[in-house]
Amino acid sequence: MTPDQYCENRAARAGSSFYYAFRFLPDDRRRAITAFYAFCREADDLVDEVSDPAVATARLQFWRNEVRALAGSGTPSHPVAQALAIHLPRFDVPVDALDLVLDGMAQDLVKTRYQDFAELERYCYLAAGIVGEVSARLFGIPPDQHERTLAYARTLGEALQLINILRDVGEDARRSRIYLPQTLLDEHGVAAASVLRLQPSDGLHNALASLHARAIERYEQALRLLPAAARRAQRPGLAMAAIYRALAEEIRADGYRVLEHRIALTPIRKLWIAWKTVALGSR
Repeated sequence: MTPDQYCENRAARAGSSFYYAFRFLPDDRRRAITAFYAFCREADDLVDEVSDPAVATARLQFWRNEVRALAGSGTPSHPVAQALAIHLPRFDVPVDALDLVLDGMAQDLVKTRYQDFAELERYCYLAAGIVGEVSARLFGIPPDQHERTLAYARTLGEALQLINILRDVGEDARRSRIYLPQTLLDEHGVAAASVLRLQPSDGLHNALASLHARAIERYEQALRLLPAAARRAQRPGLAMAAIYRALAEEIRADGYRVLEHRIALTPIRKLWIAWKTVALGSR
């Protein structure tokens, strides 16, 4: 199995919105974004699938060593890193961006509460804003639209992370994590302990509605930042954004019952939204 084949299998197995959004890319860019997405999945699994902190820390260090090898201090040993070694230089992606992704995962290993939105926004940048920036580079940026396109991608990534947080409140609580800022909970009279006990309330409903509004505001801000000249190249990101917007609306329509179950779109609906977004962006 080649490194690219390993990354393709890893991405397909995850079934994420990312996977459906970049199916329509040219082969070279699709292989590059698939390798980057596989790296993000490997890093994310450090937090979600490893229960022993010592094991998670050791695996995180392994990936930091792989990133250092990519930077020129050795030879990567993992197939995902080997694929990245081929693809990242072609699209001018700085290797230190991968270290920032790992910084976000490292934070998840030690931090389970956020005091305010300033703290949460820094986390959202590490967890998703930098992912947006790298993805935008891999999709393609017109030479004279670099700064604004990266600002769009960073802002969009942060918006999608807020939607992730909204979707996963119950799942995170079962892991003793609360990403909802304490100031937001206080504003609506919600005790953190009640979230951990998965107890719904009017206050929590209102807090989640407020987070939804904040995510959509950030989402719309991102779209306003996207230069018209970059829109065609950034269609995969826009497809992913459309999938997440549909997910956010499903959560709202369901009454924010995220403690009870995890809302998800079906694969066929994700594919349809992605295809429609890409098709309309081609006109």
